[in-house]
Amino acid sequence: MASILPGRVTEERMMQIRAKSKLREKLVQVVEKTEEQLQIVHEQIDLLRQRRSEIDRQIITYDQRLRLRGEIQDSIAAREIEVEQLREQLAVAIHELNDYDDMIQTSARVATFMSSPSPGGGASSPLRDARRSRFTYRQLAQLSTYSVTTPLRVIAHIDLDAFYAQCEMVRLGIPEDKPLAVQQWQGLIAVNYPARTWGIGRHCNITEAKKLCPDLIVQHVATWREGDDKWAYRDDAAANIATDKVSLDPYRLQSRKILATIKESLPKDLQKVEKASVDEVFLDLSAQIHAELLRRFPELSSPPLSGDVSQHLPFPSAAALDWKNDNLIGLEEDEEVVDPDWDDVVILIGSEIVRRVRAQVREKLGYTCSAGIANNKLISKLGSAFKKPNEQTIIRSRAAMSFLTEIKVTKMRNLGGKLGDQVVSTFSTESIKELRDIPLDQFKAKLGDETAIWFYNTIRGIDHSEVNSRTQIKSMLSAKSFRPSVKSSEQATKWLRIFAGDIYCRLVEEGILEHKRWPRTINLYHRHAGQTRSKGCPIPTGKPLDEQALFILSKELLHQIAAEGDTWPCANLSLSVSGFEEGVKGNMGIGAFFKKRDETPPPLRSSNTTESENVATEQPSKKPRLDKRSIERFFSKQNTAGRQGSPHETQQLSIDEQLPEIADSSRVDQEQREAGMSEPETNASNHENSGPEDPPYPTDLTCPRCKASFDDEVSLQSHEDWHFAKDIQDSERVKLAFAEQPATSRSHGPKGSGPASKRGRPRSKREQGQSKLKFG
Repeated sequence: MASILPGRVTEERMMQIRAKSKLREKLVQVVEKTEEQLQIVHEQIDLLRQRRSEIDRQIITYDQRLRLRGEIQDSIAAREIEVEQLREQLAVAIHELNDYDDMIQTSARVATFMSSPSPGGGASSPLRDARRSRFTYRQLAQLSTYSVTTPLRVIAHIDLDAFYAQCEMVRLGIPEDKPLAVQQWQGLIAVNYPARTWGIGRHCNITEAKKLCPDLIVQHVATWREGDDKWAYRDDAAANIATDKVSLDPYRLQSRKILATIKESLPKDLQKVEKASVDEVFLDLSAQIHAELLRRFPELSSPPLSGDVSQHLPFPSAAALDWKNDNLIGLEEDEEVVDPDWDDVVILIGSEIVRRVRAQVREKLGYTCSAGIANNKLISKLGSAFKKPNEQTIIRSRAAMSFLTEIKVTKMRNLGGKLGDQVVSTFSTESIKELRDIPLDQFKAKLGDETAIWFYNTIRGIDHSEVNSRTQIKSMLSAKSFRPSVKSSEQATKWLRIFAGDIYCRLVEEGILEHKRWPRTINLYHRHAGQTRSKGCPIPTGKPLDEQALFILSKELLHQIAAEGDTWPCANLSLSVSGFEEGVKGNMGIGAFFKKRDETPPPLRSSNTTESENVATEQPSKKPRLDKRSIERFFSKQNTAGRQGSPHETQQLSIDEQLPEIADSSRVDQEQREAGMSEPETNASNHENSGPEDPPYPTDLTCPRCKASFDDEVSLQSHEDWHFAKDIQDSERVKLAFAEQPATSRSHGPKGSGPASKRGRPRSKREQGQSKLKFG
């Protein structure tokens, strides 16, 4: 650690002041913590490099090895960036510590200054103008890119209060002060806050809850019923557990409305929203706060004069921050008197944004929600649950460590299951404060290197996980436990129809009708005599996927399970779809490949039009495309004036001679379309002799292939279509004849010797401009 600047008071007095200062102790802890973090990240890099070298010894394919090495290299690069940022933070922390010692040594002068009235009337520190922020221009700029490592990052977690209960209260119009619980069979799955004051929890059954609160309103969840094709709220649902299946669709519908309202409350181009579950979302407010910072503090818009983005920002001009009625996690007494820095300012702006979002949800939909605002997802989620209902809790970066001290380790994200139980049993404590005293090496010995490093960071409030706005459902499951068990295939089939309807409704919500997402596999799970069997198959992609298609597929899977025998009675049956893939985007309909004709095209010029009429005709500024009025123009050459012969002669051309013409025509047409040119004329001689008075459509009603003449354009078009159909018929006949030849007649015999060498494409007369190339 860097040396402390010498003081202007006695060393003995300086030691006494330092020993009694809690703030200095905190500053020292920041330095030590940052140094420790640097060591941890270096260890992570070493571990990743070791894993990278182990990949070369694994028996895997080249592509797998390349992919794994690439992933590890990306992780190493991210850690190296983190090292640079930690080094920068360490320099800032040491600078702060030196500044504080300097402030202690000049305390007499500071006290005199503080006793005199401030010219501006502000309550800011006299050292404000002389000091710089702990944060840099680079860290400020990183806000706009949602960087997960900038210390100015702001993450919010919004959690609906007793969501299922609120949904029923809003649906039924029940006042908010009335106790209500949501029932599923004989248990409770949600209890609102007025009911909780009576001691009712989700562990209670209906009888116990009614005893605790006789006025309790109980609403059973919606159910699917055997034989019905839609869920509904039913008064007798609790008594029909054998024939009903729970439906949570009403809550999913409300969840989508709430999510849409939250997104509408944020700028479209400055929002990053992650749906964490049906009743909670994460918001990364960094980019929006960056824009707001530049608006409120224009001095931040100008880069440093030196151009060095590692230069520290000027200190915030605001001396006092108004936290309104938010639940602000407190700091140590001597830390509260320290002037706020930019990390406090960005958290304040974040709290204002979240307050507006919550107000919009309340006003538009009638739901209350609680929120936590902090520097990362880990702390913000704990903050939203800290004080409920309808509250928001703010955890500043300096308060994170003290905030975590009072929380049990099993209440933290990803530590509520087996890992949390393992930690508690291994180290005999749930206290985060006590766990922080355990060295990293001891965690590694008990939990493994990677888990130990993650856990070590977590209990210190360090979390760099990203707010993922593209979180997608990976699978959908519809299940039913039978009491009593179903005893026949007929009974089970009725439930398959319910499962199919349930899943299809959710697929529609996921965007299957718009081809946004599509499941690839379907699986059926069957439980009999304590054993579960499953069958699965791919979902066809060539035809629409609807409720009936899901039902047919699931019924076939049930038949496969039943064919194995020992199937009934069945205690549990479930159907799932998985392997979702994104639908094809940006496809155009076939109409997009054709040029739209004018709604009122100019009439065809008749053969008896007079010259005076031609002169009076207004000449367009740009000649329109010629209307070929035949589908043949997409396949054959346009310039056929030089070709003579009857339809019979044309039919004698081999398929090999026709294909080059089609390819050339397609290539030319494509090049002309790309260049914005009009189509070539049908008759070259007509084009060369045309004058300024020529009409926009050809007047020659002669077939370009057989030179037959026609009285009207309709007859000519019909004749050209006959040519096109005949060409297709002939080409198919050639292909069929070639396919029916014996293999020996096509493959044996030396090339270029005897009559066999003359097989293949017959020679034809070279066209004008062609030359013969000699090879060998």
